[in-house]
Amino acid sequence: MNKFFGTGVAMVTPFQPDGQVDFDGLNNLIEHLIDGGVEYLVVLGTTGESATLSKEEKKKIFKFVEEKNNGRLPLVAGIGGNDTREVVELIKGFDSAGYDAILSVSPYYNKPTQEGIYQHYKAVAEASPLPVILYNVPGRTGSNIAPETTVRLANDFDNIIGIKEAAGNFDQFNQILRDMPEGFLFISGDDPVTLPLIAMGGAGLISVVGNALPRELSDMVRQCLAGDFKTARKAHFDLIEFTRLMFVEGNPAGVKSALKQLGICADILRLPLVQVSSATEQAIATEIKKIKA
Repeated sequence: MNKFFGTGVAMVTPFQPDGQVDFDGLNNLIEHLIDGGVEYLVVLGTTGESATLSKEEKKKIFKFVEEKNNGRLPLVAGIGGNDTREVVELIKGFDSAGYDAILSVSPYYNKPTQEGIYQHYKAVAEASPLPVILYNVPGRTGSNIAPETTVRLANDFDNIIGIKEAAGNFDQFNQILRDMPEGFLFISGDDPVTLPLIAMGGAGLISVVGNALPRELSDMVRQCLAGDFKTARKAHFDLIEFTRLMFVEGNPAGVKSALKQLGICADILRLPLVQVSSATEQAIATEIKKIKA
């Protein structure tokens, strides 16, 4: 699974002023990310506002990205939810041509027990024609995949190949990295902690910031993976304030503001998400100029 070492980008979904999907903007983003040197693309994760997209829109976006990418980078499809039966049906009906893995978020809102989470992913793994990457993001889902559950799933299912871990808990990270089987991928789900996680044995990250600054971020991650932490630390510190601004008024509002300023796509979101304030927009502009200087 070396194709998932390095930087994956959880792509935003650009929208037109009338709220429809902006496929021209999406094409601009694909080329921006490929030119920026990232290792793989993640389509329709939470950063892609998947919660407010219809099944038909998702199908069109998956197909569009596959066609425009044209085999240049590995692709990961975000397919998850809080109804196991529906997620299984979506996976079975997914046209996986051109895709290399599925990223599936832990069930949200229901607050399942650890056994419920295990059984959910068991059903996902048994249904999936592609390798599966778990996604733990308690800040969004309202529940946590315990380290023991992650390791249990990693040991029990050969096609569960890794986890995008965004619990923000280094004690949890330590336990997974210590106990996970050889070859299992520990992928950072939080841009700010990527450097220390790679130092501990992580495989890289799936990034929000990389939408806007793919070159700067992916270079830093490659430096970390090569063990050149002295060089990587400077890049890490240079990106700290920009990264903070990406999340200060929510994701993906911050990174869409940056993409607008970079001329990639508009900063339009679907309600209940809204654009960042003018003060944050100006602060993002200042940081972009500083980083690009």
